[in-house]
Amino acid sequence: AARPSGGRGRVFSFAYYALAVVIVLAAGLCVWTVRHQRSRRRHGALQDLMDNADRLESDLKDCRDRLQRAHAVMSVSPDLPTTSEVEAQQAVESGLRALLQQRLWIRDRAPEASQRELDDAVNALVKARHQLEPRLRALDDAQTALDTAVREHIHKEF
Repeated sequence: AARPSGGRGRVFSFAYYALAVVIVLAAGLCVWTVRHQRSRRRHGALQDLMDNADRLESDLKDCRDRLQRAHAVMSVSPDLPTTSEVEAQQAVESGLRALLQQRLWIRDRAPEASQRELDDAVNALVKARHQLEPRLRALDDAQTALDTAVREHIHKEF
């Protein structure tokens, strides 16, 4: 008793092929989505790394300029830096050297770095900026007090 092979077998076979194509397309879409998200996250981390390095550099240079202005106003002899001025300059220069090392790492290693290494580098820069912020505010307060004292001194003399 041979089985008649009608159109039913072909429809059944076509359904399997169609299902296989749908599964392959869905798997491909999943793989593409995961890779795209990783790529976007990596690109975002690299951009954050560069942005935070730029901000930290700007903050350090601003700090250096403010310190120089403050010491120039307070100094008896502007040509001879005081010990505290030298220490402050050395601290800022040390920060700038550390930032240069970070930038060299970004240039040399960031393209091949793992996502975790990139995230750690971004977090380190953010932490450094957060540690610098209170010092910049204190410098602002000191500069304001110094400006006020100088104005009052000048006002008393005239």
